[in-house]
Parts: sequence; structure tokens; C-alpha cells
Amino acid sequence: MADRTYYAPTGGLPPQTQLLTGRAVFTEAYAVIPKGVMSDIVASLLPFWDNTRAWVLSRPLSGFAETFSQYIMEIAPGGGSDRPEPDAGAEGALFVVEGELTIALDGKKHVLQPGGFAFLPPASKWTARNESGTPVRFHWVRKAYDYVDGIDVPEAIFANEKAIAPSPMPGTEGKWATTRFVDPADLRHDMHLTIVTLEPGAVIPFAETHVMEHGLYVLEGKAVYRLNQDWVEVEAGDYMWLRAFCPQACYAGGPGNFRYLLYKDVNRHMKLGGAAVRRP
Repeated sequence: MADRTYYAPTGGLPPQTQLLTGRAVFTEAYAVIPKGVMSDIVASLLPFWDNTRAWVLSRPLSGFAETFSQYIMEIAPGGGSDRPEPDAGAEGALFVVEGELTIALDGKKHVLQPGGFAFLPPASKWTARNESGTPVRFHWVRKAYDYVDGIDVPEAIFANEKAIAPSPMPGTEGKWATTRFVDPADLRHDMHLTIVTLEPGAVIPFAETHVMEHGLYVLEGKAVYRLNQDWVEVEAGDYMWLRAFCPQACYAGGPGNFRYLLYKDVNRHMKLGGAAVRRP
């Protein structure tokens, strides 16, 4: 595979001469947040994070996608947090797109560079610091862990996608492949963060329609994506947010690979609401 690149936002503001026309859209089934939307005026500061700002790409929203939140974090040199996660029941997944992030967990430091991944179980006592001389930018996916009696909570994972061989989709000759940080058969995990790669001209040849919610951040390249009843153009830096059962398909536009970071919720029974009577 060719050298990997990772798009990272840098903020700023568009000039007064720029047209208002853009590609942002929010529907009942999906949202597209183009890279140009991630400007200074929509960045957030977070409690207990020093010299840090965040762009919130998604959050649990009633009637839409409800399982996860996803941020792009930017930490200046010397910044970070000694108490990053306020919710003891939340698991986290990190993916570095630019710079160098130092995660400390259980007395050991792990330095994540571009392509670096970390899975952090609920109730982990981790810290995050930028000990380098340049900003670090990374994705942070948060989800309330869904505990199951008789199934252990998974341990922490630290890895880099550059050391993982992508798994080709059957019958595609490797033109459509997925880089997995977690064994799909490991039922301890209730979410996956993967990287999907489509070579120029490759397709997702049917409208996937499924219960998993998605966050898709385009790391590299461009494509035309089918979302519900619409075809939308996306490129590196864009984010797609899909509720459950939103039909989806894709044509990779080239000239290089089209790659995106993909979140989905997996491996759990559906929660049943209402006052259903359960008999012994």
C-alpha cells in the first residue's frame, strides 16, 4: 500500500470574500460536515484540558444517532489533561492524525504518532499529554460501555495502523479493504473503530442498510457517497454522521486511495423499551 496520509484540521476563519455556498447538510438520516466547517468559531474548550481545543463532530442525539460522540482534539505543546474522561462508564478510542500524543496508563507511557490507535476501557486512569514541540491532533470517540454478565471488560490496546495488514473484502482483489484494531469475534468489544480503504474506481456495490450507527471521517482522497436517497461528494477532512438503517454505498473517485476512519456499534442485544411483560 502507498504511503498513508491523514487530514487534520487547523481551524482559522474563511475570508470575507468567500461565497456562502457549501456542502454541509443535516437530514433525518444523515449529516455531512465538510472540512471547512471546522473553524475557530465552532471549537470548544473542555474541563481539565490545558492548551487544548476540540471540534465536536457528533454527540448522542435523540431520534438520530444515540450511541457515541466523536471529537477532533488539538493539543498545543505542553498541553493535555491528567483527568481527561469525566465519565467512569465511558470507553474511549483515540486515533492520531498529526503530531505526537503521549498516553500514560497504569504507570506506562505510550507515544502515539500519526496512524496511532488506543482503546481505553471504562474506568481507566489514563492521561493525555503533548510532550513534543508541535501541535498534536487526534480523534477521540467516546461511548458508554455496555456491560454484559459473564463477559469481561476488554483490556487497553495501543497500536499503529501502519503495522497492521488490511483485510481485503471477499471477491474484491484487495481493492476494498478494512484495517482492524480489534478482533471482530471478540465479544468483549461493543464498538469498533476501523479504517476502510477503497482504491481508485473501487465501489461499495450495494446500499448497506443496517442497525449500526456510523461516524465516517475522510482521512485521504475523495469519493461520491450514497447516503439515504442522495449522492454527495466528499473529500479528505469531511465527516459523515449516519443514524441506524441509513442506506449507504460509495464510488471511490481517485486519483489516489479513498480512506476513512469508521465508527460502528456492535455485538450487543437491542435495548427494548416500553412496559413489555416478561414471563419466567
